[in-house]
Amino acid sequence: MRCFTLLMLIGILSGCVDESATQANVLEDTVELARPDSSSVTGRVADAAARLAGTEAGRIVLAAIEAHGGLERWYWNGPLHFRYSYERGGNEPPIDTEQIVDTWSSRARHTLMSDTTISFGWTGEEAWTMPDAAELPINARFWSLTPYYFIAMPFVLADPGVNLELAGQTTVEGISYDLVRVTFEPGTGDAPDDYYYILIDPETNRVGGVRYVISYPGRFPDGGNSPETIMLYDGEQQVEGITLQEGFRSFRWTDEGLGEPRAQGSLADVRFEPTAPDSLFQMPVGASVQVEM
Repeated sequence: MRCFTLLMLIGILSGCVDESATQANVLEDTVELARPDSSSVTGRVADAAARLAGTEAGRIVLAAIEAHGGLERWYWNGPLHFRYSYERGGNEPPIDTEQIVDTWSSRARHTLMSDTTISFGWTGEEAWTMPDAAELPINARFWSLTPYYFIAMPFVLADPGVNLELAGQTTVEGISYDLVRVTFEPGTGDAPDDYYYILIDPETNRVGGVRYVISYPGRFPDGGNSPETIMLYDGEQQVEGITLQEGFRSFRWTDEGLGEPRAQGSLADVRFEPTAPDSLFQMPVGASVQVEM
């Protein structure tokens, strides 16, 4: 009788475990993930490869993408989590946020490290801050994707609307680089008048840095852009097959080369979040929309 009772108890417990596992699987299946499905990744990667292969500059960028881990792995790994610490010169306060970015749809969510009750982000259509009228050291709409764009070189150069052309070579700190000039089709992003020069080491095909200007309308409402800056990438780290920098230094760029230091910072706590839900990148309840550029 005791053995029979024990067998019944084991059966009941097993049934509970099986039911719980089934419920967990159903829950996982019903949660929409931010990571794309494999067929979508395959299609986008094929389109990007065909587009880039059509020009010499594109082929150099394509080789750089492969040297950094490949576009398919970049997308399939899912949203990218990292801490970006940006120390600015002068009296400007530092910008230090923990963030997660949807590499597939270019959406982002940040939390201030100095006050974790304050967050902001970009839904793909709207910038938001939380709580209402949160005190931020930077424009939320401008900064939501700015760090990501710089650390995600060269992967973001595979996006539609990006124009690439060869721009000769340059030598910085004793290293010779191929230069690829990057411009954007009208209507691409908030600042289509931005331009970049990507520094690519011809021996390793790795990105060593980027020269750029900022033309963001919120900072330049009457048009124009900032003086040219160069950001040099320091170190490297491997994360799920993707090679990213560890830190960076920025300088004014002059006719003579490196000018006065502008900023420095680090990229830490880097990991991919393949199970991040799509809802993570929606504007949270209680947040306020940032209307101004």
